[in-house]
Amino acid sequence: MSRILIACIGNIFLGDDGFGVEVARALESRRWPAGVTIRDFGIRGYDLACAIADSWDAIILVDATPRGERPGTVSLIEPDLTDTRPEEGRVWDPHGLEPRRALDMTVALGAAPAGLYLVGCEPSELRSPDGWMGLSPAVEAAVPRAVELIESVVNELLSCEQSVTAES
Repeated sequence: MSRILIACIGNIFLGDDGFGVEVARALESRRWPAGVTIRDFGIRGYDLACAIADSWDAIILVDATPRGERPGTVSLIEPDLTDTRPEEGRVWDPHGLEPRRALDMTVALGAAPAGLYLVGCEPSELRSPDGWMGLSPAVEAAVPRAVELIESVVNELLSCEQSVTAES
C-alpha cells in the first residue's frame, strides 16, 4: 500500500501565502484512498521537515510559488533534490524553516523523499507591510484547480503502484 503525504504550507496572515492552507481545507472535505494523508503544516517548517523524513512513497507539497506567471496559475513541479546542499555550518532555526530549507534539512539528514511533487500557485502578492487575511480573487479561483490536479497526481501514483503490483 502506498503512503502519500499531501503537505499543505502557508501563512494565512500574508494573503496569497495562505494558498496551501485553503487547499488543505478543500482537500479535507473529500474522501481519499487508504494511505493518503493530508496535513496542513501552516508555517511549521520543522514539523514539515520531520514529516518529510518519515517513510512516504510520495510527497505532494502545496504552496504559493512565485515563478513569474500570471497570478492564479497552478503548476505541477518535480523539484530536483540533487542540487540540495545545505550551507556548511548552518544552524537550523525550527521557527524559520521555509519549505526549501525543510527539504535541505531532510536531505542533510539522509532522508530525501522517493517521489516529490510541488503543486504551486502563482500569488498576486505575498508580502505586505501590514499583512492581510484572505486570498486574492485569482488565487482563490485557483484552489479548485489545485485540488483537481492533486487528485490527478494521487490517482496516477496509485494506478502506477497497482500496475507494478499486478506485474509482480
